[in-house]
Amino acid sequence: MSDHAEGRPSLPEIDVREKGAEKAGQRQYMDRRLFMQLLVFDVDRETHPEDAIRRLGKTLKKRGAPGTIYKDVNNPRGIGLLTWSEDPAFFATTLRDALCDDKNEQLVLCPDFTMIGRSYSSGFEQDLEYWLVNRPIETVTNQEWPFAVWYPLRRSGAFEQLEGREKGSILHEHALIGRAYGEKNLAHDVRLACHGLDFKDNEFLIGLIGADLYPLSHVVQSMRKTKQTSQYISQMGPFWVGHMAWTSRGK
Repeated sequence: MSDHAEGRPSLPEIDVREKGAEKAGQRQYMDRRLFMQLLVFDVDRETHPEDAIRRLGKTLKKRGAPGTIYKDVNNPRGIGLLTWSEDPAFFATTLRDALCDDKNEQLVLCPDFTMIGRSYSSGFEQDLEYWLVNRPIETVTNQEWPFAVWYPLRRSGAFEQLEGREKGSILHEHALIGRAYGEKNLAHDVRLACHGLDFKDNEFLIGLIGADLYPLSHVVQSMRKTKQTSQYISQMGPFWVGHMAWTSRGK
């Protein structure tokens, strides 16, 4: 006898695929996404940070691993490593082995800045594959955009209780500001979801990427005025600021 026949509620339908806009009359679906992780390190006193960057870059290149290495703008002995893969096992295998290599033993992890997330769709993307997989990689490896600001955030529970139309209006206001900065080539974003992945229970991970640092700060300032940020963001940060020193898309 079915649950429904017994008077029990039916189980919800679960669909974990990413969804985009209609293309050639068909709704786009894709069960692919990109995972990205930022690790931040201090370099021990016996090693010059530039040497540490070179060694880490060689290790990644040897393994065919993609990544962008940043110099930490706020720590003269700090570096950041952004890596990505569609297979999250990459972080526990290839990347783990690379970082445990003796040549990188001078790196001391700063766990408070560890961030990980996955690309996601909103349902309106015209080119779903480009949005989920290609665009984030193009953005973080563009050497004409060396500055990066990475930070996590969490919305308040009240936002999730809003009706769909009001949610859409709030998100649209936010998106228009981001698009305006992108159109002027001032700031480009990488938006990742991190539900259940972040050790501080954040929900989203944002990367702001650009040629200069000031516009990245300015877009955060502009976003503070939106209804979403001023009323429905319960937590933002920590903010980590880096400048690209090395990048490779891997194999």
